[in-house]
Amino acid sequence: MRMSKQFDQLISGLAARARAAVRALASGERGRRDQALRAAAAAIRAAANPILQANDSDMQAGADRGLGPALLDRLRLDEARLEAMAAGLEAIAALPDPVERVLADWTRPNGLNIRRIAVPIGVIGVIYESRPNVTADAAGLCLKSGNAVILRGGSEAVASNRAIHSAVEEGLASAGLDPHLVQLLPTQDHAAVGSLLRAHGQVDMVVPRGGKRLVARVQADARVPVLAHLDGNNHLYLHPSADPEMAVAVVANAKMRRPGICGALETLLIDAGALDQLSAIVDRLVELGCELRGDEQLCELDARIGPAAESDWETEFLDAILALKVVAGPEQALDHIARFGSGHTDGILAGDDALAAEFLARLDSAIAVHNASTQFADGGEFGFGAEIGIATGRLHARGPVGVEQLTTFQYRVLGSGQTRP
Repeated sequence: MRMSKQFDQLISGLAARARAAVRALASGERGRRDQALRAAAAAIRAAANPILQANDSDMQAGADRGLGPALLDRLRLDEARLEAMAAGLEAIAALPDPVERVLADWTRPNGLNIRRIAVPIGVIGVIYESRPNVTADAAGLCLKSGNAVILRGGSEAVASNRAIHSAVEEGLASAGLDPHLVQLLPTQDHAAVGSLLRAHGQVDMVVPRGGKRLVARVQADARVPVLAHLDGNNHLYLHPSADPEMAVAVVANAKMRRPGICGALETLLIDAGALDQLSAIVDRLVELGCELRGDEQLCELDARIGPAAESDWETEFLDAILALKVVAGPEQALDHIARFGSGHTDGILAGDDALAAEFLARLDSAIAVHNASTQFADGGEFGFGAEIGIATGRLHARGPVGVEQLTTFQYRVLGSGQTRP
């Protein structure tokens, strides 16, 4: 109990400083937010060596702990990924200001002008695992949208996160902004996460970004609103009208470009009329080192496909493993996705555009794709600069969460002395 109270006080202090920083930001020059983002990008480039050294330390610790290849890939930074992180901050800075946008504007018969205006949410907590780039992405998106953020990264990336956060703080300082706009939780103790989730009235929203266990814990324990990012059990349905070369290229990229990210393909549904395309797809996936698990019919057609367990249909492998299943047509494919999918990213490979349009309209997924890799499920690829996660719920935001999704709205009623009869 004493330890819990200690962490409650820690979170209360962080949130109070964050709230004060947001109030000061609201009255300050908006251009300074963009200045801070560009300065943070420059600071990340200047600190490349210490950030990569910190990441090497995390990578070694992860290997010692037995993290698998996919998780280590999520954790790993190199010069290219570091440059992408810095470029992402610059891309966020270049976006139109999401705050004070006029979302609607109308005048009532009595002359009252009513406007719906985009405003920041306030203080946001972001809880994430493994991927250190989220430290920069979340900081940049929250700052651009006028929010303060309290970051809690996973223990796997603790050294990397601290080094990146230090560069972001340098950017804030150079623009004359309060460093409490972006705070990194100073402890990895799980009890501190509990205090963050209970901080009703102090923290306005929590965004979990990680595996199913993390998200389930946040949703179960939170006393503040949660913008959930669930697992990416993603599907593609291969229709007979699909171009065979295109299908091979898209499936290979969707599964094997980076198997450990939430946008990776996990199940390929093959129309019974498209089985003539199976061999070429299997050739490419096996060449890339992918393990294939299929239904009984597919195992009989190709000995390189092992038998799938029933649990494989609902599994986010996050590894070089792909489940394959034969379906009788689009209706059966939609039924399978509805039963086993997570509502993240699903789609169709087809040359029949009318059929594809109907298929997408009936998909209950945050992102629905036609003839494209599921790995485009990414805020940067959507032109958002970055994203804080892929929201799979239906309220407030859905899909990649960028700067616009980190705002709420306020009604402003402008009168000339009207009184209500």
